[in-house]
Amino acid sequence: MARHPRSDLPGIPQHIVQRGNNRLPCFLDDEDRQHYLQCLLEALARFGCQLHAYVLMDNHVHLLMTPGEVGAMSRLMHTFARNYAGLFNHRHGRTGTLWEGRYKACLVASDAYFLACSRYIELNPVRAWIAAQPADYPWSSHRANVGRACDPLLSPHACYLALGPDPESRAMAYRSLFDEALADDMVAEIRCYLRQQRALGSDRFREWVEARTGRFATARPPGRPPQSSNCP
Repeated sequence: MARHPRSDLPGIPQHIVQRGNNRLPCFLDDEDRQHYLQCLLEALARFGCQLHAYVLMDNHVHLLMTPGEVGAMSRLMHTFARNYAGLFNHRHGRTGTLWEGRYKACLVASDAYFLACSRYIELNPVRAWIAAQPADYPWSSHRANVGRACDPLLSPHACYLALGPDPESRAMAYRSLFDEALADDMVAEIRCYLRQQRALGSDRFREWVEARTGRFATARPPGRPPQSSNCP
């Protein structure tokens, strides 16, 4: 079966998920997580991409990034994922693939969808019942985005900068977004568009993406057609 081509537009954020092979852990301890973040930091500078949000779970990773040019994201993911896999295998005396096929990615509109996607990523540990609050989990961007830590990996997106005139007000406004749970329909929409690797946003945004990529950008609804990949 032919691979589904990814939409790739410079300056448009992408929500990326990378899973361990057979859903097995891609991190065995905190040193592995540090190595992963160091590889990512080096790749961001090398390939001209910006990271806005992330979370490292035991067997998968979510990233919200913006590429500076066409193809930059694919080059970044291929290079740093391979570098980290080599470090992981050497450190743990193993061989073979670490990642489950290609990473999945979907474009994200630079509006309320961007902030919803950022919240979705940072709430992963809470949904997985491994943290009571996102700030309790050390391996995500949340502490930095709410002003409780400094993270050299992160670059603020325009949507984040629009939350306030200075870092303190932006952090406070971002923190307040977590006072209410992310709506179930938004969670389902984010998962659906990521799984099908479409364009998450308004109808107008998807039409804009389709006009520039020549590719269908809307996720197929559940159950139609039955033989295709459907939403969870």
